[in-house]
Amino acid sequence: MCLRPEPKKWEEKEEEEEEKEEERRLCIGLRPSLPLPQNTMATLKEKLITPIASGDAAPNSKVTIVGTGQVGMAAAISILGKGLCDELALVDVVEDRLKGEMMDLQHGSVFLHTHKIVADKDYAVTANSKIVILTAGVRQQEGESRLNLVQRNVNVFKFIVPQVVKYSPNCTILVVSNPVDILTYVTWKLSGLPKNRVIGSGCNLDTARFRYLLSERLGIHPSSCHGWILGEHGDSSVAVWSGINVAGVCLQQLNPAMGSDKDPENWKEVHKQVVDSAYEVIKLKGYTNWAIGLSCADLCETMLKNLHRIHSVSTLVKGMYGIENDVFLSLPSVLSASGLTSVINQKLKDDEVAQLRKSADTLWNTQKDIKDL
Repeated sequence: MCLRPEPKKWEEKEEEEEEKEEERRLCIGLRPSLPLPQNTMATLKEKLITPIASGDAAPNSKVTIVGTGQVGMAAAISILGKGLCDELALVDVVEDRLKGEMMDLQHGSVFLHTHKIVADKDYAVTANSKIVILTAGVRQQEGESRLNLVQRNVNVFKFIVPQVVKYSPNCTILVVSNPVDILTYVTWKLSGLPKNRVIGSGCNLDTARFRYLLSERLGIHPSSCHGWILGEHGDSSVAVWSGINVAGVCLQQLNPAMGSDKDPENWKEVHKQVVDSAYEVIKLKGYTNWAIGLSCADLCETMLKNLHRIHSVSTLVKGMYGIENDVFLSLPSVLSASGLTSVINQKLKDDEVAQLRKSADTLWNTQKDIKDL
């Protein structure tokens, strides 16, 4: 019969000390210590941190921005400033700039509420995004027709969009690249996503500009001045003069000529300023970025927080207001966690409907000649 040898005194003492340590850990609410592998020194991190449960590997509110130019980075800093996402991914083809932008943002992490900021030219970095914002694209060259610009951007999007959908099949895509309405249509066709999950930033910024300029004349804050810009994000946009109100007071009832050529106060000039705004800013500083970046964050906030707020964004309007073609135009739309869930049926006047149809025709005349979709 093989008898177990009596433990040595020093072994008994060591076992007693280990038992006391386990009892102490249990008393203060710590989990029992796990034995380290023999001949393995604990790292500083292992000494500092006691694991309780594995963290969730998948992000809950990830946002990806494709394109790290002026607009993309303005959108990034606006989204980070609002603390909207638990992970932000950046994608671009210019690797050095991409890495530099990522590092610059990461170095400010202590001032932010976003857990993780990543970047890569490989779209695998975008996996599991809730919202993907497209700001990439080519710029219009001197003397280049709008159709040629669109066609060159179509070729860029033919690479980007399938990659986005591959890694984030359940995402909502927010298109910002210009011409935004046509490229939103292009994205919808290339992605195969339902129309409620492909949205153009559209006239959300035009509407903000409109409210600001109206409020400057009235001496009130822009958020208390309610007015809408619909249609194309561009020269053929439509100012809904019949719907402008302050505290429920319809301004066109106070001045029936408001917005018309017969208006002695020339309020129509405000819409002209909206249309010319981007041209003016580009002339002065070379590009626009801050306002559109803030606009992107505004739209993301509504969707990520499921707020059901109404925005003037670009959506498929076929069958509305007598429009018969597959064009994307801005209408007042309800955004939620599901994307664009409904459109508000504004009671437009006949001349406003006519302008909206003209805006649709303007887009269709360019869009119908796009190749390779």
